[in-house]
Amino acid sequence: MRNNRVVGLIGMRQTGKTTLARRYARGVRAPVEFFDLERPRDLARLADPMLALERLRGIVIVDEVQRDLELFPVLRVLADRPRSPARFLVLGSASPELLQQSSESLAGRISYLLVRGFSVAEVGAARLDRLWLRGGLPRSFLARSDAASREWRDDFVTTFLSRDVPQLGIATPPATLRRFWSMLAHYHGQVWNAAEFARAFGTSAPTVRRYLDQLTSAFAVRQLQPWFANVRKRQVKAPKVYLSDSGLLHSLLGLTHLSELEGHPKVGASWEGFMLEEVVRQLGARDDECFFWATHAGAELDLLVVRGERRYGFEFKRTSSPAVTPSLRIAARDLDLARIDVVYPGDAVFPLAPGIRAVGASALASAVAPLR
Repeated sequence: MRNNRVVGLIGMRQTGKTTLARRYARGVRAPVEFFDLERPRDLARLADPMLALERLRGIVIVDEVQRDLELFPVLRVLADRPRSPARFLVLGSASPELLQQSSESLAGRISYLLVRGFSVAEVGAARLDRLWLRGGLPRSFLARSDAASREWRDDFVTTFLSRDVPQLGIATPPATLRRFWSMLAHYHGQVWNAAEFARAFGTSAPTVRRYLDQLTSAFAVRQLQPWFANVRKRQVKAPKVYLSDSGLLHSLLGLTHLSELEGHPKVGASWEGFMLEEVVRQLGARDDECFFWATHAGAELDLLVVRGERRYGFEFKRTSSPAVTPSLRIAARDLDLARIDVVYPGDAVFPLAPGIRAVGASALASAVAPLR
């Protein structure tokens, strides 16, 4: 906010964007004006946005901004005023329309911050299993019991698909997206296969690809793109797909308690996706710096992070005895990696081979430094 006249807090519903904005507002000395576009009164106040906003000073916060994208051209005019008396904090669940509109109207004037759910660094390593089971959405994590958390997540999925998704400009029927999202949960951590999904839905590959992109635009899904190295190997060229929140994954899989999760066939994939998100956040890596690598011969690497000329590899193994596999040795050689970390459910950090080490999930915050 000190460096930009307009800042956008974006992210999935219920990640705490409004709470964060209100906490920020209490700490500033300037006047603060708050608009929530889900309240009819505030929506009416902004019926003529130039008239309502031009006179304001200090910090102006606009929540649920995706409900009125016509605000962005007005914000551009107000942000370009000499010695602008106001700075603007806009909050919203990201959508293609929101990002496109703001990029056209506020190019060079807005800085985006992505707000995700709780991380291990925020809740503490002692609560790691609880975070994995319930996910990072604050109300799910803080629920009084696992059953109450599951009930909240089930309600969230219903509300998200029936009310929130249509507000993002997505016209796909909620029942169709729910079927797709549930099916995607069973493919969590796998390479995207459009033909298989199209057969299951009795539709075309471009149509199911649109469903995938719609959930990705709402931050419900992560698409991890493949890395194409200059090596003489046939490589996988489709993205891997993950549900971005482990708690929602478990809800869609019908899992309530940790004992159920530990006995489920997707436990390894769930752990992989959960720790992948943790590593990406710990590194401070952008989505366009994160990849996976796999060849048709079977060599693979769960996460490859590329920052400048440096490459870092990560494998996620739910085992008490992490080891160096032939696949890791091939990746280290072919990708010219600075280091490979094998993340496992423990608390110790120890070497496995030159350039390869085991990192316990509980030690992640101290063992893995943010990228510079």
